[in-house]
Amino acid sequence: MLDRPSPAPAEAAGAARAAGGGDAGAQQRPLLEAAVARLAPVLPLLEELGARFSERGHELALVGGPVRDAFLGRVSPDLDFTTDATPDEILAAVTGWADAHWDIGRDFGTIGLRKGRHQLEVTTYRADAYDHTSRKPEVRFGDTLEGDLGRRDFTINAMAIRLPSLEFVDLHGGLADLAARRLATPGAADESFADDPLRMMRAARFVAQLGLDPAPDVLRAMTERARTLEMVSAERIREEFTTLLLASRPRPGLTLLVDTGLAEIFLPELPALRLELDEHHRHKDVYEHSLIVLEQAIDLEGPPDGPPESVPAPDLVLRLAALLHDIGKPATRRFEPAGGVSFHHHEVVGAKLVRKRMKAMRFDKDTTRQVARLVELHLRFHGYGDGQWTDSAVRRYVSDAGVLLSRLHLLTRSDCTTRNLRKAQRLSRAYDDLETRIERLSAQEELAKIRPELNGHEIAQALGIKPGPLLGEAYSYLLSVRLDEGPIGAEAARERLLTWWADRSD
Repeated sequence: MLDRPSPAPAEAAGAARAAGGGDAGAQQRPLLEAAVARLAPVLPLLEELGARFSERGHELALVGGPVRDAFLGRVSPDLDFTTDATPDEILAAVTGWADAHWDIGRDFGTIGLRKGRHQLEVTTYRADAYDHTSRKPEVRFGDTLEGDLGRRDFTINAMAIRLPSLEFVDLHGGLADLAARRLATPGAADESFADDPLRMMRAARFVAQLGLDPAPDVLRAMTERARTLEMVSAERIREEFTTLLLASRPRPGLTLLVDTGLAEIFLPELPALRLELDEHHRHKDVYEHSLIVLEQAIDLEGPPDGPPESVPAPDLVLRLAALLHDIGKPATRRFEPAGGVSFHHHEVVGAKLVRKRMKAMRFDKDTTRQVARLVELHLRFHGYGDGQWTDSAVRRYVSDAGVLLSRLHLLTRSDCTTRNLRKAQRLSRAYDDLETRIERLSAQEELAKIRPELNGHEIAQALGIKPGPLLGEAYSYLLSVRLDEGPIGAEAARERLLTWWADRSD
């Protein structure tokens, strides 16, 4: 049993052995201590709920992510339980104790509830059957904790704590795998992934989130069964991919997706970046470059509670743009007569590919629009040179970036992966200069709020036209005047508008 509030290491290790977890040696003892410490705040709740089920003759165990996270010294936001009680019996046990409950997952044996600030889910033991043509199983309820744990995705999620006794149950060596930073399945990996191909995406996510290494049979099964991911919905794949990308170190998970062939199924543009640019290997690998840009962008993100202009971590839009900023290169690659390689307009092509791929992955329109715009703009700075842009060009840079300016700053800085220290320093100084000019002009002109010096109503009144395409064209003309020349005053703007209108009508 897990003693409370904080047992000695030897006692905790002995508890793990007694519960069937094997020899929890010195390497595992810190994990056991961390688990006890992390669970201490919720132990009263666990014991209360366990007692209510025990009094009614039912088993109850804390299981899965909360147990795993406790051993990692992390706080799990939700508490998941498994039981031999049916959904009706679960409801009978929690009625009068839970502050609220819901049964949206009742058909799958799950009852959700809230107790104080805690969200809980209690699920009847499962013994599902899969026909391997769909990831949707024939739902069958089981009758033992041991059977339920054996059908779970990975050993690190197949550990449990019986309640209210606090007996630690680890039949598949999950604690040892955590200590060894190993990702393994309770049974045969190929059978586990055959049951539910989405587990392969979850494997990549755990590699990224927890710093685990896939066991050899997991790696082999992911590679052999990669095509079966096609039966999983785009929404579920996107959800797992997004969670992976928002991890503190997503690169190992992304590498696993590419190396096993899984990325080919839902994001083929990523492995396509593995270009052999030239036979002499003079040009950097685009795939490796993209991963480095992602890592550098993550390093530049602001603190999670920072102001919006700091781009608080983790930022999905920035990370997607960093990963995908060069996906237009394979389609635009040209070998020049002099021996060089060019990628003319790859930012424009890349933006189109981003929109198409993110739509296929069912990303929302706003996120898609922002990522595509960053990809389209990511090369704009390289025309800055030695600070030779006019104030008009700086205004346009800010105006075109709009609300994405802070992200564009970070993406542009991250896109420098050269090993030439002198070149890197020169680029950094140039961008420092650009940001300084933006700040100065912003203070003078409020660049982020640039509008024509006549509003839509005033333009319509001056030209005697109604709202429509002509008004939009006139508005765009005055905006270009504002960007090119800065503030000229409302009267001067009106005169310029009338001149433009007369010339246009000739």
